[in-house]
Amino acid sequence: MYKKSSQRAATIESFKVMDLLKRARALEAQGFDVVHLEVGEPDFKTAKPIADAAILAIQAGHTQYTPAAGIPELRQKIATFYFQRYGVSVKPEQVLVTPGASGALLLAFALLVDAGQRIMMSDPSYPCNRHFLHFLEASAQLIPTGPEQNFQLTRSLIAEHWQSDTVGVLLASPSNPTGTLVPPAEMQAIAQQLKQLGGQLIVDELYHGLTYGMDAMTALQIDPDAFVINSFSKYFGMTGWRLGWLVAPEAAVKEMEKMAQNLFISPSTIAQYAALAAFEPESIQIFEQRREEFRVRRDYLVKGLLELGFIIPAQPEGAFYVYADASRFTDDSFAFCWSLLEENHIAVTPGADFGHVNASRYVRFSYTTSLEQIEKALSRMAKRLIQ
Repeated sequence: MYKKSSQRAATIESFKVMDLLKRARALEAQGFDVVHLEVGEPDFKTAKPIADAAILAIQAGHTQYTPAAGIPELRQKIATFYFQRYGVSVKPEQVLVTPGASGALLLAFALLVDAGQRIMMSDPSYPCNRHFLHFLEASAQLIPTGPEQNFQLTRSLIAEHWQSDTVGVLLASPSNPTGTLVPPAEMQAIAQQLKQLGGQLIVDELYHGLTYGMDAMTALQIDPDAFVINSFSKYFGMTGWRLGWLVAPEAAVKEMEKMAQNLFISPSTIAQYAALAAFEPESIQIFEQRREEFRVRRDYLVKGLLELGFIIPAQPEGAFYVYADASRFTDDSFAFCWSLLEENHIAVTPGADFGHVNASRYVRFSYTTSLEQIEKALSRMAKRLIQ
């Protein structure tokens, strides 16, 4: 009989956005019309070339385990993609295909961090990262960042806060929840600082391809020894397929492959064969059209939020989020978000999901839904907020 959860499980915080989504779904089941601006999941269906490739894979019998590091064809496709998009030479042997980017982050942390050590990251940042470290009996070293740093770590912040138990830095560019990027010159300075400190650079590039008015650089253009994590979920629109990847020094991939064999056996076979089609020109054309649609949505949402009285201290350059200051309306953004859901049937995410510093004043809006839905949300908020 189940009696008691472990201390490890008991001390993991819930993912608040998923709690909100669960309640939103319950309200919808009761007949309410909920506008979803909470979850970072593109509303577009999987691109047809990818879906067709999955069907062909099933028909061809590609349904058994693959190597833990992924099928050779996909590792080669990813390596080629880095040369085509960034001009960076990556060996297929440097690529580890994983069960989502979450699998990549878990393996990277498991390789680099011993119990009691820390990885430095920005506050605010994606919450699951610090929970992965907690599972490994390590921890996140959260460094407060604000509008003056574009909500990103800088070389000077890293130098100021580096400790004897700090082993590396995790950057996210573009970032969740803010949509900001680390400028190339700052990325260069950070990479140099970490080499001096003997630390490891890890970069979350999950939202590459979803930048507006510019293309993001990969950290591999600056530091070939960086651990770079990406996913088929965001730009490629394959959230439910649960497939990501990690580029790292070749010897590190071999070490992580051993762990992947034990933890995951292998990534989804069907998803891997489907993902081969993600790099085809007809697929890229679809993704670029969707990228433009996201830009239109971003501009519309930002304009609407500013008109309502929200403050947007750092303009989102990428991803599909707006991190807005709601202090004009509340001193408790957690309660504010739940009130918006229960009373106005608008689902947005409180800043408390992403850290601690000034979390009570911020909310994250996701523009992964249609313009019509965004307009509906803005209209409902106007009736509530504008007196």
